[in-house]
Amino acid sequence: MTRIGLVVNPVAGLGGRVGLGGTDGRERRHRALALGARPLAGERAAAALRELRELRAGSGVGAGAGAGAGALGGAVAEPEVVTAAGAMGADSVAAAGLTARVVYVPGAGDETSAEDTLAAVRAVVAEGVDLLLLAGGDGTARDVLTALDGVHCPVLGVPTGVKMHSAVFGVSPRAAGQVAAAWLARSGSVRLRDAEVMDRDEDELRAGRVASRLYGWLPVPDVPVRVQQRKTGSTAGAPESVGGIAAEVAERVGDGLLALGPGSTTRAVAAALGADVSLTGVDVLALRPGHPAEVVLRDGGEDALLAAGPCWIALSPIGGQGFLLGRGNQQISPRVLRAAGGRERLLVLCTEQKLASLGGRPLLLDTGDEALDAELAGHLPVITGRRRTSLYRLTT
Repeated sequence: MTRIGLVVNPVAGLGGRVGLGGTDGRERRHRALALGARPLAGERAAAALRELRELRAGSGVGAGAGAGAGALGGAVAEPEVVTAAGAMGADSVAAAGLTARVVYVPGAGDETSAEDTLAAVRAVVAEGVDLLLLAGGDGTARDVLTALDGVHCPVLGVPTGVKMHSAVFGVSPRAAGQVAAAWLARSGSVRLRDAEVMDRDEDELRAGRVASRLYGWLPVPDVPVRVQQRKTGSTAGAPESVGGIAAEVAERVGDGLLALGPGSTTRAVAAALGADVSLTGVDVLALRPGHPAEVVLRDGGEDALLAAGPCWIALSPIGGQGFLLGRGNQQISPRVLRAAGGRERLLVLCTEQKLASLGGRPLLLDTGDEALDAELAGHLPVITGRRRTSLYRLTT
């Protein structure tokens, strides 16, 4: 019998849809809950385990596994799951229809801390697991790196945070389940690689730049299509290129509202339209032909975006990773996307240089709504300049 470890950070990603970014610190966590945030980490961990369980009988990968998943076949016996109590793991295991063996119980109270994550990881890994699944974001990955402190244990992240700049996560919860199944099958076709543990550099952010800091490496099953790349730095691009993208956006939107996702490219486009927007939030601009754009909503969460009314949505993929939805812009939720009109009102903005840096890898989706992901997937026009577009594949 194979043995898998699971540690869930139950508050990871809590601030995403309400526009708070990460949820490090008790104060921000309480604020997110007060704004109506709902914990999703446990559900996403359970989704990964369900995918793993469905693959245990040797049926290969499940339906909708995505590009390249055919290489992940192999019989996988139902594993023993070693985990922490309650929301830190056992609840997710039960929701997936598996049986948990609890080896760590958090202290009294409803809240968990980084110290609980450290203790849970150490307790789980001490049981000799074949793979440690961590459900969280970059902060959780950093905690795992600290807890292992040189102990060699294969690790794989179930993406439940907001930013997730690290290269230790599956591209989606189901993808994480598929990679776990391939690793536990012991087919020999999947090897480990040292994957970067990254987190946003707050000093750079205060200076108006989005950059990541490297904290170390963790051994991760090497399945390139199903495990995400690390975020790499990117620039907005040449002024003439950004100006051309802005002109194309203005013509398509006309007299209307435009919701801009976070990032250097979208911020530069906003500046070319005459508006100053936030670097890491989602803002709404009112566009009128012949007039500078006006910011009518700054750094809005899901509810505020819905209240703003029907908007065009403009996004730029994350440098290096290629994520268009589901990383750092969870405010643009399935509800917001459907209210806007789906793919017909989705504008993808990217300079030719940034698009070429992906090396042909597709743009990625992880909205948390599989039906919507299926509707959005396919080839979309990417605006690269004035009257210049490239058809590019968008997938899960």
